[in-house]
Amino acid sequence: MTAYEYLSQCYYLDRQIKYDLMELEELRELSASISSSNFGEKVSGTKSTDAPFVRALERLWEKEEKINDEIIRLTKLKEEIQETINRLKDRDERFILLYRYMQRMKYQDIALELNLSERTVRRLHNRALGKIVVNQ
Repeated sequence: MTAYEYLSQCYYLDRQIKYDLMELEELRELSASISSSNFGEKVSGTKSTDAPFVRALERLWEKEEKINDEIIRLTKLKEEIQETINRLKDRDERFILLYRYMQRMKYQDIALELNLSERTVRRLHNRALGKIVVNQ
């Protein structure tokens, strides 16, 4: 895993959580819909007689558990990545990586924040990436 891939993990996990939250909202809507159980004659032994909202509730609880696990993983990952970045000696390099990967700031915004040119920010960013050691 490259330093860039390592530092970008938070972003992708955060995107996954946001997507899962959208699915969770859909499941909540589905679980709130009212429908009745089917107590008619069973033709197939595999069809459930439970109301559809029951299965939706089960999926909702599974999705909530998955999201909670992802949030815990994201929190730990952010702490680990922040510790890795904080090991850099150069203050500007640290801030550039923190702003870029923890705050998802654009190079232009980082340059304004640090009162540097965008070109300098990109150069320091690349130099800092070269100093990041990823334990695999």
